[in-house]
Amino acid sequence: MPLTNNVIIKLNEITTLIEDKNNLKESEIEEIKTIFKTIIEEGERYDLDDIESWFENEGSWKNKSSITRVTNLAHYVQNKFQQTLKLKIISDDDCNCND
Repeated sequence: MPLTNNVIIKLNEITTLIEDKNNLKESEIEEIKTIFKTIIEEGERYDLDDIESWFENEGSWKNKSSITRVTNLAHYVQNKFQQTLKLKIISDDDCNCND
């Protein structure tokens, strides 16, 4: 699935946010997580290979470990959202509220 314009805009926000792309600060990592969470909450989806490829081809990201770190953050946020969603579905189905 190709990245949508909205996702690309958010990836550009990440690129602008990071001062030193060779050394991510903890505050920047938290902001990256927030951006990926916003992407998902807005109903957008992304493929992790596409995210990694985008950063590799963007031009200002030269450090492979930083690209991997951002991709891992995208994966973490995506998995956390999916697990939360599954828990909500299970708890709604198991509710027996009408009994």
